[in-house]
Amino acid sequence: MIDGTCLLDTSVYIAAIRGRNPAALERLTGERAVRMSAVVLQELYAGTAASSRAVVEELENSFAQENILVPDQSDWIAAGKMLAQVAAKHGHEKIGRSRLTNDALIASSASRAGIRVLTTNGRDFARLAEFCGLSWQLVSV
Repeated sequence: MIDGTCLLDTSVYIAAIRGRNPAALERLTGERAVRMSAVVLQELYAGTAASSRAVVEELENSFAQENILVPDQSDWIAAGKMLAQVAAKHGHEKIGRSRLTNDALIASSASRAGIRVLTTNGRDFARLAEFCGLSWQLVSV
């Protein structure tokens, strides 16, 4: 467990939704303050069938507007630089830069805000953390 504010990556929400296990989210976050990333909401809406959209809408509505972290201009720039560094180190074809773009936005905005990201996607966030001040933690749901 960690102290302070945290943000759950899309992978965590998907695992909890697919497993029909919302209690897992409470277990992971405990008493910590939880922020929602606008990028995570976008990914959840994009990947959710119309029949399950109410679950995402309920999740969105559970966060007050001030608890939704929205990437700003500096985050977009940092994400682009981060992707270039990851590509230079790991090769353009190996990283799937377009696939990493959303994770880079989550990483840059969370890093700027001093928020730890909880994720089931350790490989990508480990690569991104090499090039920014991201605090992240691998979790299982």
